[in-house]
Amino acid sequence: MISLRSVTKRFAGAASDAVHELSLDVAEGEVVVLVGPSGCGKTTTMRMINRLIEPTSGQIVVEGTDVVKRDPVELRRGIGYVIQTVGLMPHRTVAQNIATVPELLGWETSRTRERVEELATLLELRAELMARYPGELSGGQRQRVGVARALAADPPVMLMDEPFAAVDPVVRARLQDQFLEIQRRLRKTIVFVTHDVDEAVKMSDRIALLNVGGILEQYAPPEEILRAPANAFVADFVGEERGLRRLGLIAIRDVEVEPGPAPADAPVIDDDGTLREALDALVTSGSNVAVVMDANGERRGVITLERISRELAS
Repeated sequence: MISLRSVTKRFAGAASDAVHELSLDVAEGEVVVLVGPSGCGKTTTMRMINRLIEPTSGQIVVEGTDVVKRDPVELRRGIGYVIQTVGLMPHRTVAQNIATVPELLGWETSRTRERVEELATLLELRAELMARYPGELSGGQRQRVGVARALAADPPVMLMDEPFAAVDPVVRARLQDQFLEIQRRLRKTIVFVTHDVDEAVKMSDRIALLNVGGILEQYAPPEEILRAPANAFVADFVGEERGLRRLGLIAIRDVEVEPGPAPADAPVIDDDGTLREALDALVTSGSNVAVVMDANGERRGVITLERISRELAS
C-alpha cells in the first residue's frame, strides 16, 4: 500500500540528512509505527508521504502511484491525517469539523450527514456533542473528533503523528484501546509516529525503529524487536524492560495452563488478558500461582511464575 524507496530529505542549510536512503514497505491493512529518538526523522518521513514535505530524492508510492505525480491537495484529501494538537477548526462545530473532507469532495448533504452520524457512533461521540465547538470539549473528546474527521471520507491510508500524546495516561490508554478496536474492524493502512516504546509495541503490527538521520535500524514485528534486537542501539532504545513488554504481547489463552490446585486466596484472572497482567496479579498478591478462567467463567487451570518465566525464555 505504501512503499518508500531510498528516500532522502535534506533541509536547506543543513549539514546532514534529516532522513537518509530510507526504504520500507507498509502492507495493506497494517499499522506501522515509526519510533526513535528526537531528530531521527519520524515526523519528516510521515509528512513526506502526503507531501507536506517534499523528499530531496528517492520515491514514495501510495496505492501504486508515485506521490509526486499526484496533485498534493487531491493526495491529502485521500489520506486521513491525525496530529497531536488535533487541528480542529475552532469556528466550526464538531459535526462540521468531521464533515470537512466530504464537503470538499462534493458529497451530497444527506450522505455527509449519515457519515458524520456513523462516525459519531463508532467513536462514542454523544449526539449532544455534535453542535458544540472544539473549545467546549475535553482533550479526549477532541482527539476522538480528530480521528473521526480523518476517517470521514473513508481513506484507505491514515497518518497519525503522536495522536494521543497530549492527553493524560488514563485517557490515552482508553483512546488506544478504542482505536485498536476500530482498526480491527476497518483494517486501514496506518503509519503512526510516537516517541513512546510502550505505545509502539501496543499499537503496531510492525515497528520501524529509526536512528538520528532517518537511519532504519530494525523493521520487524514488536515481538521480534523485543526478543531479538538487531543491534546495541535497538536493545538500548527498547530498554531493559523488554522482557516485560514481550509478556504484554502474549495472550494467556495462547499459553498452556496447568491442571493443578491453587490456594484459596490465589488471584483469579481471565484468559483474555496477557502474561504481563498475569504477572502483575501474582506479584501484587504475593502468590506464585493464579487461577485462569475462560470467557464462560469456567476454570481452565492455573498459571505459575515458573510457567511465565519459561514462556519468556522461549
